[in-house]
Amino acid sequence: MPRPPSRRHWRRSNGASPRAEPGRVRNRLTFGPSGRSWGADGRCGRQAAPARDRHSARAVPGKPCPAPPSRRPVPGAQTAVARSRRQEDTHRMANTATVPVAAEDFAALLDATLGSDSGFDGSVITGRVVRIEGDAAVIDVGLKSEGRVPLKEFAAPGQKPEIKPGDLVDVYVERYEDRDGSIILSREKARREEAWTNLEKAFQAGSRVNGVIFGRVKGGFTVDLGGAVAFLPGSQVDIRPVRDVGPLMGTPQPFQILKMDRSRGNIVVSRRAVLEETRAEQRAELVQGLKEGQILEGVVKNITDYGAFVDLGGVDGLLHVTDIAWRRINHPSEALQVGQTVKVQVIRFNPETQRISLGMKQLMADPWDGVTAKYPVGAKFTGRVTNITDYGAFVELEPGVEGLVHVSEMSWTKKNVHPGKIVSTSQEVEVMVLDVDGVKRRISLGLKQCLRNPWEEFLEKHPVGSTIKGEVKNITEFGLFIGLPGDIDGMVHLSDLAWDEPGETAIQRYAKGDVVEAKVLDVDVEKERISLGIKQLTSDPAAGVLDRLQKGQVVTCVVTAVQPNGIEVKVDDAVTGFIRKADLARDKQDQRPDRFGVGDKVDAKIIAIERASRRLSLSIKAREMEEEKQAMAEFGSSDSGASLGDILGAAIRRRNQMASEGKE
Repeated sequence: MPRPPSRRHWRRSNGASPRAEPGRVRNRLTFGPSGRSWGADGRCGRQAAPARDRHSARAVPGKPCPAPPSRRPVPGAQTAVARSRRQEDTHRMANTATVPVAAEDFAALLDATLGSDSGFDGSVITGRVVRIEGDAAVIDVGLKSEGRVPLKEFAAPGQKPEIKPGDLVDVYVERYEDRDGSIILSREKARREEAWTNLEKAFQAGSRVNGVIFGRVKGGFTVDLGGAVAFLPGSQVDIRPVRDVGPLMGTPQPFQILKMDRSRGNIVVSRRAVLEETRAEQRAELVQGLKEGQILEGVVKNITDYGAFVDLGGVDGLLHVTDIAWRRINHPSEALQVGQTVKVQVIRFNPETQRISLGMKQLMADPWDGVTAKYPVGAKFTGRVTNITDYGAFVELEPGVEGLVHVSEMSWTKKNVHPGKIVSTSQEVEVMVLDVDGVKRRISLGLKQCLRNPWEEFLEKHPVGSTIKGEVKNITEFGLFIGLPGDIDGMVHLSDLAWDEPGETAIQRYAKGDVVEAKVLDVDVEKERISLGIKQLTSDPAAGVLDRLQKGQVVTCVVTAVQPNGIEVKVDDAVTGFIRKADLARDKQDQRPDRFGVGDKVDAKIIAIERASRRLSLSIKAREMEEEKQAMAEFGSSDSGASLGDILGAAIRRRNQMASEGKE
């Protein structure tokens, strides 16, 4: 059974293509029973058709037409066969004999339009826009059919296409003929091919290219270089790291090509290289005439936490946050904005490192001039709290002039608290000038000095000797702390708790929160101390006894406690005394505390009186030695031949006799 004719043979057998240009008539081909084509002269196309010159459309008489190539694809080479088949078809159609309707030679016209090369795939040709259909433009490139190109390929990303019928555009032929017989064209690839050619020239010459940053990808950005897409690494955007790239996107800028591989379609560009080159040129010109104290005009390029970088026209200088204004600025953004034009003064310039330090406040009047006269010591002013630290708070007296209120000068009573619990930022406070140092630009201020001293106020209301009631705030090992009016405290020492018992014992009767009554003993305004006493509310029972006692006097006392180092006694049930172990007897073997018991009465000599602590130091040994001396003086001496026993015996007998006479 004969094979049906293909679409290409059908078009040849039916004359000119529907899209063929008027005036062109191709050879009409017919098919016989065997499937062979027949020409207009009735001869077989395979055997009788004359051969044609491959450079023209003229037939060569006397030469048979070569047999067409086999249509069976070689396994594993379908792509190559298809491409070869399309090229052969194009070559055969171009060399088909035509019947001219005019005197012009069709081959010459075809060569003038498309050139002598008949392979269109992968080439860039010029076409005319025929019409706009929907979102595509129909373009006639002078071939048998027209191509369609999407309108988005005629405009940059984010812009509207500006194209209309009749415009001439360059397009890239992706495929000469698809399955529907249409030409597949691309404007974007045409621009890309043209751009790649121009970029290769620029890369070889080392010149700059212009592009637009239009997208963000991992590790960098994408740049449109007039049709070719390049990669811009994040480290190559600027000389310094840029946090916000928004202002740079969509703006034409110069770039330097660092790497280019057309086979892989890779282009790597750098904006930093262009900036460094331009910066080096401008820096060299600017640095030559740069000197300290010079006033320049620049543009704020970048703002950081510690200052702002100002572009001086090719070279950047640092404007530190402390040099922006005389007043306190927490962040440079409070006074500056990116892109703002400012006038600055060169403060420092290092030619070796080429670092430039700039200042703005140096162009303003110094508010510290004459500050000593404006803020005398002892004067009160109202200011605003600008900053709070752990050691105090800064108060602004006027723009550019600040003073420090130390934490110790904030409150009379709140000593160990953070300044933030006393004042707050932006609070208006009244302060007193304590000290002014114009050279070091320091002013010491006081907050509590503007308030009444609570100790002075307490002394006026409660003089020494007056009584007062208060709550026990704290109990320590050395006394009680009692809360007093004015948010101050007074202390009752252990020795001022009771007359007749130790302070360690008396303090156990009190608890925190108890309300007690005490007498004001002393008020020290400078040291901010108030001494109170509880036992002073009653009279001292030992006051009369102490007045009667004298040092060296022999008294009778009662043993109240026996201790390993001596015995504790009491005189007249009012004054406490102590006899050390070494003072218990004249003879060493009798110096034993266990010889005595609680309640025993002993005679002892007073060797010391401590009126502050109301205690006596006694000695039995001193009494016995004194009695021995008196006996020796009264009854004889050692030179008379009498023994000590005889003398003491006579003294004892006399004392007993006197005692018996007294009883009678």
